[in-house]
Amino acid sequence: MKKVLFNKFDKTKIGTLPRIIFEGRIVVVITEKEAEKAVDFLLTQPILGIDTETRPSFKKGRVNQVALLQVATHDICFLFRLNQLGMTAAIKRFLEDVQVPKIGLSLHDDLMMLAKRGEFNRGYFIDLQDKVKEIGVEDQSLQKLFANFFGMRISKRDQLSNWETDVLSDKQKIYASTDAWTCILLYEELMRLEQTGDYELIKVEHDVQTNTVTEGEG
Repeated sequence: MKKVLFNKFDKTKIGTLPRIIFEGRIVVVITEKEAEKAVDFLLTQPILGIDTETRPSFKKGRVNQVALLQVATHDICFLFRLNQLGMTAAIKRFLEDVQVPKIGLSLHDDLMMLAKRGEFNRGYFIDLQDKVKEIGVEDQSLQKLFANFFGMRISKRDQLSNWETDVLSDKQKIYASTDAWTCILLYEELMRLEQTGDYELIKVEHDVQTNTVTEGEG
């Protein structure tokens, strides 16, 4: 049976879906030595998911520096606390690596923010926003994409929390790790569907005014 995908997922349905969270090991990195060890391990992996978090600013015109870089494998996620570490040599080496694919979402913005911590030459990154367009999916948010491809919900409740706090809460750790890890799952499923053609794309037109939906096969 082919997987059904929508070019635009109905956001109102996300709240009814079961929640997915990262259940692997989470390692918080706060020293240069820990960063070196983590990067050495990560660059031996076949694929990585990445994301960043920034403390929200509620003052017009003020933008905080990126506070956290999260990098996940299938079963472990490292949380690099950049507000404490800065741009270390190891982190720069990671970002400049051209061997291991690093999967993320809206990477242009993330990489631009990371560059404000310290300049680097961009390595091997793959942006999911670009890849999903290849099969006709128009959604751009991680939450909508995961709901579309897997029928599960990524909670965004902790997105606007204080990422510069002295100690990250368990909820923050899980939130950050889940965002990075699910990028891997999305990419691998997308590659499977592209290779097998085992999907059916349903084109949906959302009427913003009336909130009605018209469906048609694509």
